[in-house]
Amino acid sequence: MRSEQAARPARSGTVDIHVMGELAVYRDGQPLPLPQSKKTRCLLAYLAVVQRPQRRERLCEMFWEVPDDPRGALRWSLSKARQVIGDALEASRESVHLNTDRIGLDYREAMRALSGDLSSLDTEELERLAALFRGPFLADLALPRCAEYEAWRVSHVNELELLQLRLRRLLIDRLRSEPQRALVHAHALLALNPEDKAVAAEAESLALESRRQTLGQTPAPIGLPRQATVRTVARKLPSIHQDIRYCTTRSGVRIAYAECGEGMPIVKTANWMSHLEFEWESPIWRHWIEALSEQNRLIRYDERGNGLSDRRIDDVSFEALLADLEDVIDAASVDRFALLGVSHGCAISIAYAVRHPERVSHLVVYGGFARGWRAAENTEKTEYWTTLKTLIRQGWGQNNPAFRQVFTSLFIPGANQQQMDWFNELQRKTVSPEIAERLHDSFGNFDVVDLLPKVAVPTLVLHAHGDAVVPFKSGRAIATRIPSARFVTLESDNHILLADEPAFGRFVDELRRFIASNPGS
Repeated sequence: MRSEQAARPARSGTVDIHVMGELAVYRDGQPLPLPQSKKTRCLLAYLAVVQRPQRRERLCEMFWEVPDDPRGALRWSLSKARQVIGDALEASRESVHLNTDRIGLDYREAMRALSGDLSSLDTEELERLAALFRGPFLADLALPRCAEYEAWRVSHVNELELLQLRLRRLLIDRLRSEPQRALVHAHALLALNPEDKAVAAEAESLALESRRQTLGQTPAPIGLPRQATVRTVARKLPSIHQDIRYCTTRSGVRIAYAECGEGMPIVKTANWMSHLEFEWESPIWRHWIEALSEQNRLIRYDERGNGLSDRRIDDVSFEALLADLEDVIDAASVDRFALLGVSHGCAISIAYAVRHPERVSHLVVYGGFARGWRAAENTEKTEYWTTLKTLIRQGWGQNNPAFRQVFTSLFIPGANQQQMDWFNELQRKTVSPEIAERLHDSFGNFDVVDLLPKVAVPTLVLHAHGDAVVPFKSGRAIATRIPSARFVTLESDNHILLADEPAFGRFVDELRRFIASNPGS
């Protein structure tokens, strides 16, 4: 990998700030000493990344506790930061702003390039961007006792990790004929996830091929050093291919959506904790993708705040999520399709079907509810979900999966250890603690009960009998209120059906039979 200076060339007379790794500040390529105070360094990094004026009151609340003298501590920290940054740090009586027009920032450079179409960039430019990743975002500046700052930092850690995964994966694919160069990126991927056996096998394969080229031996197929790797490579060469695209909604949010398969379209409304790329080879969602796209054109998308869609969002209301579904469908150019809702996506799907009955040929809802936990005014349930909200706020972004394991045990109690480990990691990778908590709150307010009698399209309702996330009676209540809806009980305790359980096979059979035998009008 290139040196830090090569990764972000310093320009004469300018200051460069690096936040992708440990915080570092350079002037004319020379490192500057940083303040000894950790909170001062955190404040400096925060102002550099947010790139907009911040109210002094908010900064005091974010970094200092009330019993102290927050305003005095802020003034002191700003004076220390100004010794490093100079007059680019602008402060008034009410607000503070770091003018980054005169400052180079590795994060800004990476986001401008990596948020677009990576495939349009040449390999040299991709390698230059890869060199920007010196480590996790602000790796040395965790503040566990400053919850708001820490949630902000962790969300950026996850966002950049996902972007780096895309970048390294593309570079490996492009550089297969130059295994020594590709090996650098395979090792970087392995550092992100040391337990990923597929990446480990790929790195071993690239190292072997690099040695063969060095010795002038006949090349062997990349990825086939031994029988164990053959199975991995076979899994890496799926029979289906997904195309990921982006659309900008009417509210200005960038949504990632994917298409795979051919045939009658099925649009799957987004569910919580989604990631189009991370799900592609997962032991939790891969079988869903394969089954739904085997005979159909499957369109799915990452909910706002999740996965490859915009992570920093303001509105997570029901209407905003419904509007996103409408905009994705328009962007995908499908006129008539089957609509599949899973979990909280069921309520959104029901609302869409009532609003656009001419476009929905079939409505399938699985594991859903018509009224959220807060809207239902059930004191016991409200206390239960409020407790889970606290767990989200305190433990979602931590490296220790203990908090997230609570959710995993609810969603997939029948999972094996590999599946549970993957779902634990899914929670951390796909959504920040702040957005997870806000979405959780929003779901509690969902209420489409009054819309159920207005559903005028053929409807199939399925629900797992032992579902601990959404009670069985919620699915049955949906079916009883939608005219002529068919209800199917699935014998499972899992909220997300797993590949090896009979309930998933029945779910697929029922869905296919329903779509085939109910053409809709």
